Amino acid sequence: MSKHEGKKHKKLIKSYFNKAFLGSSDARVLRILAEYLEPLQRLRKRGVKDTVVFYGSARMVSEKDAEKQYNLIVEKIKEQGETEELKKQLETAIQLKRKAIYYEGTRKLAYKITKWSLSLKDNQRFIVVSGGGPGIMEAANRGAAEAGGDTIGMNISLPFEQDPNPYITEELSFEFHYFFMRKFWFVFPAKAIVICPGGFGTMDEMFDLLTLQQTGKIKKPMCFVLYGSEYWNDVVKFDKLVEWGTISPDDLDLFHVTDDIDEAFNILKNHLEKYFLGEKNYWHW
Repeated sequence: MSKHEGKKHKKLIKSYFNKAFLGSSDARVLRILAEYLEPLQRLRKRGVKDTVVFYGSARMVSEKDAEKQYNLIVEKIKEQGETEELKKQLETAIQLKRKAIYYEGTRKLAYKITKWSLSLKDNQRFIVVSGGGPGIMEAANRGAAEAGGDTIGMNISLPFEQDPNPYITEELSFEFHYFFMRKFWFVFPAKAIVICPGGFGTMDEMFDLLTLQQTGKIKKPMCFVLYGSEYWNDVVKFDKLVEWGTISPDDLDLFHVTDDIDEAFNILKNHLEKYFLGEKNYWHW
């Protein structure tokens, strides 16, 4: 009897079910394609065609939460005296209170955009999108949810855990591994961008998109609103770029800077009506 006779093979795993392979460097292209195709399927299923993207810092809280944290530290100082640690915590709490205006402004703007969008015959044609995390991202999703609309969260896996905020529509909550695929899905269906105060990530996203607009790589007409003139005029000296000749004066026309929520809303609404609701509709998948 041959040593092979009667031998039973273990059940084989198809390559597309092989988790060890799918997690390997050899299958990276498949993972990249999955982060393109799976969001595409879900967005189409929900009828998402056009979005308004909100970028901004994760390090902000609502006015209510900021006030709560501030009062908590003040009470500790009254009880324990002003230690160096409590002094630092108080400075952080004061900073949170200062920044809370941007959380609340983002929330109001997302609410207004969603309410207006829900009133259109297309039934919420323009859906608010954020990075899905806390801070400004939460404020945008929260405002849209409070207006009664769908809202999208495009989260990213990070070394420190960033859970999706609770205001995202469940079927439209995404988790990405690749930053570039996440950026693609921010931009591809977007018709307008709101950039709120933020750090490295926000700056990266803002300058990436302004470069695409400046160089004509974005073919559709896009509207860029920088919300928070005190912050942006203090942190980025756009006029100095013109003085140094690294951008042209016309490049300053690529975006609007404002502190006024009604003005921001009207800029966005007028742009969306002009280019995406009239006879000349630039939208296509």
